[in-house]
Amino acid sequence: MRLKDKIAIITGAGSGFGAGIARKFAAEGAHVIVSDINGEAAAEVAKEINGTPVTCNVADRADVEKLRDIAAAAGPVDIIVNNAGVTHLPSATEDVTESDFDKIVAVNMKAIYLMTQTFVPAFKERGSGNILNIASTAGVSPRPGLSWYNASKGWVITATRSLAVELAPAGIRVNALNPVAGETPLLKSFMGQDTPEVRAKFLSTIPLGRFSTAEDMGNAACFLCSDEASMITGVAMEVDGGRCI
Repeated sequence: MRLKDKIAIITGAGSGFGAGIARKFAAEGAHVIVSDINGEAAAEVAKEINGTPVTCNVADRADVEKLRDIAAAAGPVDIIVNNAGVTHLPSATEDVTESDFDKIVAVNMKAIYLMTQTFVPAFKERGSGNILNIASTAGVSPRPGLSWYNASKGWVITATRSLAVELAPAGIRVNALNPVAGETPLLKSFMGQDTPEVRAKFLSTIPLGRFSTAEDMGNAACFLCSDEASMITGVAMEVDGGRCI
């Protein structure tokens, strides 16, 4: 029960890594606000873990403020996990459409800006708070053909470190996780196509020989958001089976 009586908001929690983090947090005693742009998916996960579902486009300020107001009914928020993310299909940089680029900027970058601006004032008032951003090994060791996704995750890592320094005096910790690709709805987009041959090639770059799982992410996220990590801030922890070595 490392998160007993904590209230946590997890974005993009209707599937994939976000759902895994939500399940782990609930198992460790937290009340989880399950936020996702897919309301049905959010409701399904929330029902499973006795959480609160919220349909939210985290790239829209009005939706983020609505998320804040709904969460307030459960009590003061302790933890924010900015997990929502998108990518573009592997392709030459000149072939990535402007609409794909704009979506990456909105969901992977602007959403963290909006969530931070919306929730940090209350964290400062209480003198405590915990923000966990889901970045990627793509921001550390980029793969060809995903340049704008890679760049957005590099931004997340830098923003995490900068916010950690800025917000530490207010008692707020800010960390990130860098997963390698996992069995999530984004996997096919990362690989371009999902075939045994493509999977084998991808897995050959991961020393431990497997993808990140939702459980891996939940365990790492739980540690960084618990009091056990009270001296850790500004860290971008790799959960990647050794890929970035």
